[in-house]
Amino acid sequence: MSTYPWIAKYPAGIPAEISEYRPESLLELFNQAFKSFGSREAFENMGKVLTYQEINLQSDFFAAYLQNEVKVQKGDRIAIQMPNCLQYPIVLIGALKAGCIVVNTNPLYTPREMEHQFIDAEVKAIVIIANFASSLEEVLPKTKIEHIIVTELGDLLGGVKGKLVNFVVKHVKKMVPAYNLPTAKKFKDVMKKGARLKYTKPSIKSSDTAFLQYTGGTTGVSKGATLSHGNVVAHTFAIASWFTPLLKAGQTELMITAIPLYHIFALNVNCTFMMHIGAKNVLITNPRDMPGFIKELKKHQFTLFTGVNTLFNGLLNQPNFNEVDWSHLKGSIGGGMAVQDFVARNWGEKTNSALVEGYGLSETSPVASCNPLDGTHRMGTVGLPIPSTALSICDDDGKHLAQGEVGEICIKGPQVMSGYWKKDNEGVFFEDGWFRTGDIGQMDVDGFFKIVDRKKDMINVSGFNVFPNEVENVIADHEKVLEVAVIGVPDKHSTECVKAFVVKSDPSLTEEELRHYCEEELTGYKKPKYIEFIDELPKSNVGKILRRELKEMEAARLA
Repeated sequence: MSTYPWIAKYPAGIPAEISEYRPESLLELFNQAFKSFGSREAFENMGKVLTYQEINLQSDFFAAYLQNEVKVQKGDRIAIQMPNCLQYPIVLIGALKAGCIVVNTNPLYTPREMEHQFIDAEVKAIVIIANFASSLEEVLPKTKIEHIIVTELGDLLGGVKGKLVNFVVKHVKKMVPAYNLPTAKKFKDVMKKGARLKYTKPSIKSSDTAFLQYTGGTTGVSKGATLSHGNVVAHTFAIASWFTPLLKAGQTELMITAIPLYHIFALNVNCTFMMHIGAKNVLITNPRDMPGFIKELKKHQFTLFTGVNTLFNGLLNQPNFNEVDWSHLKGSIGGGMAVQDFVARNWGEKTNSALVEGYGLSETSPVASCNPLDGTHRMGTVGLPIPSTALSICDDDGKHLAQGEVGEICIKGPQVMSGYWKKDNEGVFFEDGWFRTGDIGQMDVDGFFKIVDRKKDMINVSGFNVFPNEVENVIADHEKVLEVAVIGVPDKHSTECVKAFVVKSDPSLTEEELRHYCEEELTGYKKPKYIEFIDELPKSNVGKILRRELKEMEAARLA
């Protein structure tokens, strides 16, 4: 590793390689945290706090229930579909303790999206927030799900507060559509029963799969990145090394977790890594409620902050931003999408702490590179490869290109997945093991990497990947649509948004009708913000739709 140019730019004290002496599995990593930090506060949500000891005990209860009542076997898949709440880390860790593979699922998925993921992963059990149980009811007969556990947002808040939150969510805000899942168990009942059952620790190896982290595919088919226990443990140790400049011995860090835990960034940076160092996570259930978010921030002396560009920008534009105590903040990490320079500068000026950008993918657990956290970061770059990780710029044949040349970013490291779940992985790796990201970038003379362009046609909406083929396939199924092409267009609120160009097969088709159809079939961030009816789509001489020409047309309009 010492031959790589970026090693010389590492901050003092950060090794080129992570230690070989690390836990075999996430179970061991979490157990070390529980043993070392038992009495410390681990997670807080809506004013309720759980310690490391309480997380350990309650995750044991959940694991015991899975083993004895659900009869899970090592390697069985369990889906978790809920927003940030105290139940998430308990269910997540409990499922891993039971030997399960966790399938993190966006709770905003439409029934169509849920169906694909659950069928593909062959999910046996699911823990779902009641708000979205009606969607599960719709797809359940098509899946192999045998066990359903339903939780409500206030289930772990305790006493009057928990009951009040559940009442307001269900009856006042009417956020829980009626559903009929006769075999479903209540989370609170599950935990009571699990407390009376025996938990047996399974034998888990480094190579055993921990997560199926679903991501979009260039063909529009969602794919599960197979992340092993070893992948995530290695990622945790690499990140721990990288954070050295911000961490002080004997000081407990407080992390603001607004990114949902089902997202790979929050899953393994905010949850796994923070637990590894004994930090406390403040879970933000609804960060879109900016006034409520600011109100919550005012309650804490937080030291670390992760987010996406739109989140940072949204907070900066709140009128009472300066009422928050930012004096304890050591650093902020932006991921999931490009951090815009003006946002980073504004954040740094107003908080007196740096906002730096990193880079990674679900396939890399996720972090592959990050800007230094000692003040030597370079705006406009995604930083340096983290310890034990190598990035290279390659041409289409896998040839490594010189510094300054533009090509595909390829990655090697112990955090890189073994491949996609049940998929033909041909072309995913070059022959010598380099993972092909599909992202275009370049490396400067010091080893800092820059993203030149995203995957050819991918649309990045607030840190979430939208693949045009998926949206096109959905719209094309409408009986009044002849052809459709989807591109990303600039958007001041989310970097990019989705625009659909549609050729009608029935002149009666209206924009309102098509929008209503998309509402039913697509998650919010995937829905077209703009719809333009067009007489003919640009095509190549072999009939392939040319999205590039549509992008050029849009760019000309904006010029």
